[in-house]
Amino acid sequence: MKPDLDDLKAEAKRLRAALAESGRPASHGEALEILARSKGYRNWNTLHAAAGNRPPEPPLAVGQTVSGAYLGHRFRAEVIAVAARRDGGFRVTVVFDEPLNVSAFESMRIERRRVSANIRSDGKTVERIAGGVPQMAIDL
Repeated sequence: MKPDLDDLKAEAKRLRAALAESGRPASHGEALEILARSKGYRNWNTLHAAAGNRPPEPPLAVGQTVSGAYLGHRFRAEVIAVAARRDGGFRVTVVFDEPLNVSAFESMRIERRRVSANIRSDGKTVERIAGGVPQMAIDL
């Protein structure tokens, strides 16, 4: 998992305070450099780039069995594709264990076996259906 920049900066702040307590005051920049070297990086800029340029970790994996709701209907499915998006979300494609009737009308059947959706890291789509419910919500 990639290091979080806020966590790294907080760690450098604690390091700086510890150095000051031990009688060796250091600037914040020096603390950042020491922290970077302690984590195996050449300098703070290299660590910062490594932390800031990595795509987010997907919350799902291909082959994983998931459950959730799609258009208000509960499902169980297998993840067959996951791709990171530039906006920080993910494009996920699932195949339902059983075809899912997504019709809002009891008299009509519209079955889906496979769907794709753009989800955030919490497993929910930004897109909503009636009542503000996410179009798809995967239980993570």
